[in-house]
Amino acid sequence: MTKDLAAFAKEKGVKYFMISYTDLFGGQRAKLVPTQAIADMQDEGAGFAGFATWLDFTPAHPDMLAVPDPNSVIQLPWKPEVAWVAANCVMDGKYVAQAPRNVLRRLIDQAAADGMHVKTGIEAEFFLLSPDGSQISDEYDTASKPCYDQQAVMRRYDVIKEICDYMLELGWGPYQNDHEDANGQFEMNWEFDDTLATADKHSFFKFMTKSVAEKHGFRATFMPKPVEGLTGNGCHAHISVWDAPGSKAKTNVFATTPSTDSQTSELGLSEKGRHFLGGIMKHASAFAAITNPTVNSYKRINAPRTMSGATWAPNSVTWTGNNRTHMVRVPGPGRFELRLADGATNPYLLQAVIIAAGLSGVKSEADPGKRYDIDMYAQGHMVRGAPKLPLNMLDALRAYDKDKGLKEAMGKEFSEAYLKLKMEEWNSFVSHFSSWEKENTLDI
Repeated sequence: MTKDLAAFAKEKGVKYFMISYTDLFGGQRAKLVPTQAIADMQDEGAGFAGFATWLDFTPAHPDMLAVPDPNSVIQLPWKPEVAWVAANCVMDGKYVAQAPRNVLRRLIDQAAADGMHVKTGIEAEFFLLSPDGSQISDEYDTASKPCYDQQAVMRRYDVIKEICDYMLELGWGPYQNDHEDANGQFEMNWEFDDTLATADKHSFFKFMTKSVAEKHGFRATFMPKPVEGLTGNGCHAHISVWDAPGSKAKTNVFATTPSTDSQTSELGLSEKGRHFLGGIMKHASAFAAITNPTVNSYKRINAPRTMSGATWAPNSVTWTGNNRTHMVRVPGPGRFELRLADGATNPYLLQAVIIAAGLSGVKSEADPGKRYDIDMYAQGHMVRGAPKLPLNMLDALRAYDKDKGLKEAMGKEFSEAYLKLKMEEWNSFVSHFSSWEKENTLDI
């Protein structure tokens, strides 16, 4: 049942609403609206100049209206007089096709029309740094293998506890928190959900984590590779497909009784799951432009060995069973884990591209290819025929541009806007004059 935001405010004591949308680059944009005005905003939306954010508009375009989705509303646990609500972007009475949440909603509808309801859980990793971002916040966090370090996680107990308490209060079902593989890095996990709900939670989690970190005098970053030589921030996605949305789901469409019929069925993945995985594998090099959207992203997936001994990031398009050295692993029946995405990925576009690639695979009955049960970090050179992931953002954008099927599935208007703005970003990067150039070529 759709919530009445004015009634919600009265019941919860909310004085202001943050009407929020996410642009193409993952930037979260919002207007702070007093409760007295929320009824009109719920009907008409809050006005934004689309050109002022990372969307492909000009100053001549009319107002873009962010119409709040009341089902997404979240009262800020750390500031209860404010509520956050995700919005759908509208212009001239039509949904903005390039807006990430609209891209995802359209693909959810397409999957539902085929009887598939995708559910995902994500593993959001982040670093806690000094306020200026120049160093790890904990000067004692120096171990060469810091993963699961109980002393280090307890030194940041106040931050981690506060965020986890809020997730418990919100009913997200958080179930574990840990110090991750890099010094200063943490991961927090909560229960999986329908893709739109997961994307909204992912977006809010980033906002909440940064806010709590600032409150404690730190800076939280989801940047893919914020510290040279250390493991980067991944954003692994666990994927399954069900027969119905939400609590109505009864049957996991990906699950089957393990058998020797195929390399996927041996792991408890159904034929539909096999083809969905086939779509992920088929489009992986192209959708890296979305799962790994920044210049810095390729310092993570193509990184040399880190201080801990492993990057925990893939560099080839391969899949396996319960083995963390591949792009996709199938840890148990009925689901698989995509390990490609990083912390910079847009929460809505990540879910959208998973659905787009998976639906393409189911439609074409795509074969995921051979399963490799090897340590890719030690034996990857022995694999023949598996595509390498893009070496940089330009290669990823070119791969996306060449993948007509994926571009069409994500939407013509979105794909054109995304490629245009991301190419401008790449050109800005390569035209930047760096200190490296002087250090390496001044005396040539």
